[in-house]
Amino acid sequence: MRTAALAVITSFSLAACASLRAPPPPAPPPAPPPGAAIAAAAAAQVGTPYHFGGADAVGFDCSGLAFYAHERVGLTIPRSAVAQQRAARPVPLAELAPGDLVFFHIRSHGIDHVGVYAGDGRFIHAPRAGGAVSYADLRHGYYAQHLASGGRFWEAAPRAR
Repeated sequence: MRTAALAVITSFSLAACASLRAPPPPAPPPAPPPGAAIAAAAAAQVGTPYHFGGADAVGFDCSGLAFYAHERVGLTIPRSAVAQQRAARPVPLAELAPGDLVFFHIRSHGIDHVGVYAGDGRFIHAPRAGGAVSYADLRHGYYAQHLASGGRFWEAAPRAR
């Protein structure tokens, strides 16, 4: 009987020790898609003053903001709006995703303004001298009338078929 009692106590002790194992650490959260990170980097600069030729937190021009936001995720893109438009992979306007660039004809027939698409028909840009980095709407109004094209420097996840 002592042997049986000893066996029962030993098995309870071993079971208790086994239940004290720490659970495995949780998996790290997935990294945001590069486009979302680009849009977030641009959004973090909202309120920063416009500065012609600027590409840092002291001040931005439109292409400097796009350059800076891409640089934050490890992508180097051209510095001017027209060079960005020429180098970007074209994206149909109906397929824009956060982090894509949107290009405009403002004062000329060529590309002379760029913004970072934020989603839901909005984009982030450094509009003009005296202004600051801000959101604007692509769906109607001034920027809708001057929208020329969209482009991408990051890769989107493949669509399920």
